[in-house]
This record gives sequence, C-alpha cells and structure tokens, in this order.
Amino acid sequence: MLTFHALGPFQACHGERALDLGGQRQMAVLARLLVARGRAVPVSVLIDELWPGEPPAQALSTIQGYVSRLRRALEPGRAPRKEAEVLVSAPPGYALRAETGQVDSWTFESTVKMEGDPATVWGRMEEALSLWRGPALAEFSDLTWAVTESGRLEELRLTAVERRADAGLALGHSAALVADLEAHVSAHPLREEGWRLLALALYRGGRQGDALGALRRARTVLRDELGLDLGATLQRLESDMLAQAPHLDLPKEQPVTAQRPAPPPAAAAGSGGTAASPGAALLRVLVVDDQALVRTGLRVVLESEPGFELAGEAGDGEQAIVLVRETRPDLVLMDIQMPRLDGLTAARRILADEDPPKVIMMTTFGTDENLYSALRAGVSGFVLKTSAPEQLITAMRAAQAGDALIDPAVTTRLISAFAGRTDPAAPPALAGLGDAELDLLKLIARGLTNRQISATLAVSEESVAVSVGKLLDHLGLFDRAQLVVAAYESGLVNPGDPGR
Repeated sequence: MLTFHALGPFQACHGERALDLGGQRQMAVLARLLVARGRAVPVSVLIDELWPGEPPAQALSTIQGYVSRLRRALEPGRAPRKEAEVLVSAPPGYALRAETGQVDSWTFESTVKMEGDPATVWGRMEEALSLWRGPALAEFSDLTWAVTESGRLEELRLTAVERRADAGLALGHSAALVADLEAHVSAHPLREEGWRLLALALYRGGRQGDALGALRRARTVLRDELGLDLGATLQRLESDMLAQAPHLDLPKEQPVTAQRPAPPPAAAAGSGGTAASPGAALLRVLVVDDQALVRTGLRVVLESEPGFELAGEAGDGEQAIVLVRETRPDLVLMDIQMPRLDGLTAARRILADEDPPKVIMMTTFGTDENLYSALRAGVSGFVLKTSAPEQLITAMRAAQAGDALIDPAVTTRLISAFAGRTDPAAPPALAGLGDAELDLLKLIARGLTNRQISATLAVSEESVAVSVGKLLDHLGLFDRAQLVVAAYESGLVNPGDPGR
C-alpha cells in the first residue's frame, strides 16, 4: 500500500519501503500537493511558492520534470502511456489522489475532530498522537506555505493533547496525567485550557495547594506576557477550588483498561525522558515535609512514575533520621525548613552515617543561604517546591546516577561564587564554628537537654556531652545558659523561633 508521511520526516512508502523522492525541491512539489488535500494546485502557484521572489527562467519545464520523476517513483509499474493515478494532471495544474488512510496528516486531522464518550475520545486521541514522529514538514521550513501548514497541524496536536487529558480526567486518570500536563503548560504557557486541565488534575489528585499554585502561575504568565488576567473559565475554577465545590470532585470509578498515558509522541523521541528501563531496580524514596499536603502531592508523583517506590513519610527532621535507619531508602527528598529539627541539620546527620542514602533538599525560595547550606551539607540536589513534577523526577534520577542537580532557578553565578566561601548564615560572633557545632548550639538554645539532643540527632548522650564541652571551650564560656545567650545575641536563633 502506498502511504505518505508528513508528521515527521517527509516520506512516501510502498509498504515498509521508503521511496526515493529526489531532491528537496522535487519533494516540495509532492508535499505542496499533499497539503492541498486532493485539490488541484495550478502550476503558476507551484512556481511562485517553490521559488518565492525570483523563479528560474525554466521553472515550468523544471516543475514538469519533477512531476514526471515523482510519478515514476510513486507508480513504478505504470505503463508508459497509461495515465497516472496518484499524482494526476488537473488543469491548470496537478493534484494528489489518495485516501485519507494513506496520508498520516489527513488521518490525524480527521481523528482529532471525532466526537464520542470519554473512553472513545481517549482512545481516538491516543491513536492520533501516535502518528506523530516529529515536527511536521520541517524539511520545508524556508517556504511560507509549509510553515503555515506546520503551524496548523501543531495547533491540532495541542488540541489532541488537551482533548485526551480532558477525557482522562473524566475517566479518573488524574494523577497519571499531571506530569504530561506540567510539560504541556511549560512548553505552551499561554494556553489557558492546558492550565485548566493541570489545575483540575492536581486538585483531583489530592493536591489542592498545588492546583491553586498552578492557577497563580498561569495568572503570572498571562500578566507578564500579555498584560491580561485569567480568563473567565480559570477564574471560575479558582473560585470553585477555594470553595471546594462538589462538582470538582473525582468522578465515580470507571474500569481502567488502558495503561498510564504516554507523553505525546512528538516529545517522546530523543527528549531525554526519564522512563525507567524494563527490569530496572526501584528507587525507594523517603519523603520528608512538615506539610501533609506537600507529602500527599509528592506521594502521588512517585506512585504515578515508573521506577519509583515510596519508602515512607516523615513530618520533621527527627522522624526522618529514625525512618532512614528503619527503612534504608535509596534517596531522601526533604524540606529544608521544618519545625523541631530543620532539614539541613537532619541531612548532615543522615549523611554522617555509614552508607547513607542520597539526599535532595526542597525549599520554597532559592536564596543564597539555602543554596550554600545545602551544598555544604553534601546533598545531591537542591530543588524548589514550585518545580514541576518532571523536574523533581529528573533531580531524583540525577542523584541516583551519582550526579548533583541544582534547580535551574538558581544561577550559575551562585554556584561559582560558592567555591571557598564559609557559610554565610553563620553569625560573625560565632566565626570558626562548623556546621555540626552550629546545629548543636541551635538545639541547646531551644532548651533541649543532652538526652533530648541525643534522641534528636540519633547519637549517644556521651557524645553530646563531649561536644557541648568543646563548644563551651571554643567560645570561652562556662555554662549552658551562656550558650543560649550567645545563640540569641548572635542572631543564630530568634525569640519564638520553633527550631527553623
């Protein structure tokens, strides 16, 4: 069967065999006729569109030669005097005769426009998107007609992505759709339908805070880029989420026969994706954050991503230290600021153990102090809590591979400036103290006894007593009360500070 492919490298094939369509300009003749969808294209139009500005003197005979050679390639068994059946003469020009099923772009367009119930739409959009092998008509990007058609087909592809997501939400696939929709709005931030679908998927996945955060991101983008506020649809969605309107809830469970939706084919090939290879060992992750909603969101991300397994959850640094020893995770994803025991102190304790897991820190703000402190602690990654799920997955895979990942929001200036610097968070009055001593001083200032500090840091009480004695000697102080005063006077801790 003769087929034509425009959604990716331009080709015509007999079965599995690609045909020789000649040079770029000769292929462009066939591509232009394909774009016309069976309608005749006058020779004068072909000349003007293939040679914009100044066509050669022999343009007409050149076009005729191209058509003759294309006919031989498309119908090699045609008798010399028999009329062509594929690339036909249609005065005053030529036309391509083919069925919709023979041309991938024609099939794609008709499939995207099909209607039906959510299960039908889901299946149809999957079929349509599977036809994409790359940018459409990319070989002819210097020709206006090709650029116009490529843009039209790309718009249809984005519509297919959004229709598939909308059907997936109706079928209850919310959690599995989040990563794909994050990638979608990141690549196309002005599409309000993408933001609507992402926010709804997050909301139905139990991530209400992230859902509202997505709408805030959308508002920022639209204001910065266009000077506009959210459209009426997104504004209503935001109000409904704040009111926890019942109609936003996950629909009743429906039988799920399809696997987790794959990323759009156009982005899958050569995209540096993070899909786990078959048979690869699971990466066991311990999630540590004092906010239950954040932990729930991270749990959903891990459970919907192949190759990951939730090893456990902790609400503060103390619980994290205990759970690391009990569950032996491969990686700890931990908030940098938490009550009782902050993430950096817990990270230092965890990394001091024998054969420790990798640790990635999360924070809301990418400040210099957080960056320096995280790097000094020896962590394998530093990401913002506002990062898209795929960035979190990338960070965890980078740590698994032994690399370090710093969030893109953190500039290379900060990284280069880090070399040779002391911790900028250390008060001048406490100069000379290392990270471990500063951690100990913070705990003492909170009023913890040696026994409590021992339990908090999971070290022996004798070790704590020795460290406190060394701290007193280093600062030239006599008792524990003076240590508390020094911590407050230097600004290391503040009144009312719950241990952050």
